[in-house]
Amino acid sequence: MMLELKDIHTYYGNIRAVRGISIEVNAGEKVCMIGANGAGKSTTLMTVSGVHVPAEGTIHFEGEDITTTSAEQRVALGISQVPEGRLIFPDMTVLENLELGAYIRNDSTGIKSDLNRIFDYFPVLAERRKQRGGSLSGGEQQMLAIGRSLMSNPRLLLLDEPSLGLAPLIVKQIFEIIQQINEEGTTILLVEQNAQLALNVTNRGYVMETGEITIEGASTDLLADERVRQAYLGE
Repeated sequence: MMLELKDIHTYYGNIRAVRGISIEVNAGEKVCMIGANGAGKSTTLMTVSGVHVPAEGTIHFEGEDITTTSAEQRVALGISQVPEGRLIFPDMTVLENLELGAYIRNDSTGIKSDLNRIFDYFPVLAERRKQRGGSLSGGEQQMLAIGRSLMSNPRLLLLDEPSLGLAPLIVKQIFEIIQQINEEGTTILLVEQNAQLALNVTNRGYVMETGEITIEGASTDLLADERVRQAYLGE
């Protein structure tokens, strides 16, 4: 097992945002978390990446307890997050944003190879490598955010709402690349409000409501589940 969360509780001040959840992600899988705004999905991802430290529970990555490991150390271990809202550095160029994603690395040959791989995934970034990140369209900024995270050479990629605010054609393109990234060996944990999309591109899924996991199972089973269809698929 690559990632295991056991009985995780995470707070914002006095507000318990995540209430005793347990999830598992196996190496090579694509796993999604779906649910309404405020359900605790993003908080869960930030707990995995080390931005938040859980008040209770444990996190194991590839058999190692990382519950109190710093966010920077988790990147070095192979966990990288694409944050909600992209959060690129707008005053830095595309190339500088990508190079910053490799800040923990010192293998110049590998960095160059991964940079070329990002440009193969997203040719528009190669064309605009000298442009400021803030001058890119929303879709291009999302591509840049994904590319920046991949530059740390992660084994586990955390994706927070990658379709948010993007045109359907751009969403299709980005999710095709996410599929390719997974096929090339990177495990995916995806948070996505578009439940139909998330369940169609993943192996397994978890449904979160008010900080708790209420349903889990194979994505195909969740697509057929009457509760999921009524609550999240508009039926």
